[in-house]
Amino acid sequence: MSVEITKQFIEDVQLLIADKNNKSLLLLLEEIHYADIAEILEELYLEESVYLIRLLDSDVTSEVIAELDEDDREKILKELSSKEIAEELGELDTDDAADIISELSEEQKEEVISHIEDVEHAKEIVELLRYDEDTAGGLMAKELVKVNENWNVLTCVKEMRAQAEEVTRVHSIYVVDDNDKLKGRLSLKDLLTTSTKTAIKDVLIKKVDSVTVHEEAEEVARIMQKYDLEAIPVVDELGRLVGRITIDDIVDVIKEEAEKDYQMAAGLVEDVEADDTIWELTRARLPWLFLGLLGGVGAFLIMEGFQEAFNKYAVLFFFTPLIAAMAGNVGVQSSAIIVQGLANDDIKGSINKRLLKEMLLALLNGLFLALFLFAFVWIYKGEMMKALAISVSLIVVIVVAGIIGTFIPLFLNKRGVDPAIATGPFITTSNDIFGILIYFWIAKMILGI
Repeated sequence: MSVEITKQFIEDVQLLIADKNNKSLLLLLEEIHYADIAEILEELYLEESVYLIRLLDSDVTSEVIAELDEDDREKILKELSSKEIAEELGELDTDDAADIISELSEEQKEEVISHIEDVEHAKEIVELLRYDEDTAGGLMAKELVKVNENWNVLTCVKEMRAQAEEVTRVHSIYVVDDNDKLKGRLSLKDLLTTSTKTAIKDVLIKKVDSVTVHEEAEEVARIMQKYDLEAIPVVDELGRLVGRITIDDIVDVIKEEAEKDYQMAAGLVEDVEADDTIWELTRARLPWLFLGLLGGVGAFLIMEGFQEAFNKYAVLFFFTPLIAAMAGNVGVQSSAIIVQGLANDDIKGSINKRLLKEMLLALLNGLFLALFLFAFVWIYKGEMMKALAISVSLIVVIVVAGIIGTFIPLFLNKRGVDPAIATGPFITTSNDIFGILIYFWIAKMILGI
């Protein structure tokens, strides 16, 4: 049951905890979804959160702990014994359990694993811990339903019933051979409409998308998004079925990647949150701010070199912020579109064609804007040559900014660098400097300074 977590609701929970009214607490939280309980815990004091974790059944609290923010979970786990943590992990799917246990110290990892009663479950968690968290192996869960291609439909159904008891959600039924190599998948419709004596190899669907254990998480997300998959099987180097990745895990990957790209675009070099320490936030922000400072110094040096132009045509000075702003805006627009296209795998064809298209687009936009600016300066100042110099400069600046904004993310992507970095202060600062340089250079040529 979904519930609105109001201030009054939190106060009611706190009052029941203070009175140790366990019966009323259990009754209050009985029908509430574990995600809402996690939200409640994040609003409580640490000792109150731990009290609730110890009060509720492990089949509920295990999901609650997995749902918690990483920092809140770390604080709560520090208050629990290794045995209590093991009880929680014993109720979770292997992928969620491995994610949580990976956050513990090496010493506590061993203690917790030794307290997990289901030995097979513990072995599977340990196996998952071997993989990098940003790979398919680190994302996958061991729980799945698989059948042998040599079985008949009747045997298959019996085995599926037994296996399904250990699987939270059955998205697909995978078919393997005697060596556990993935051979295909089964359609539930075919199982229901086929004779019980029919061999599985005669009804399996051989076309099945899969990924290897070392496939990068972002690539797994791209494949599942492209083919609208709710789950995808994971195979090892020999093609043996070792796990599956479900859509809920991929949503987390997409969310984390989007947050990282957003922070990069905002000029943050590290993954940070609002609740992080002042030092952590400073360390994440300072590098790009320093780059912006260097860009400002570069712009100052360029403008100083055109001091004669300023003395003779002061109006050029007043349009400098406009030129710099347009260069930065166009560059960010171009790079944002390219980065989005790269993320969605929509960028096709050669770089030259992409650059030509962006150049023509920037030229068209530049012409429209320059015509307006030309009319404004001419009418306001009454001097056509000044209006022409500023307007022509604007066109060239916009075209160059569009090309830079397109080329840099494509170049970075080819070099294996996250192109999202090109949508932030990097592209803005570089275009500001180029824009000011081009502006004064063209103005100087047209006005004959």
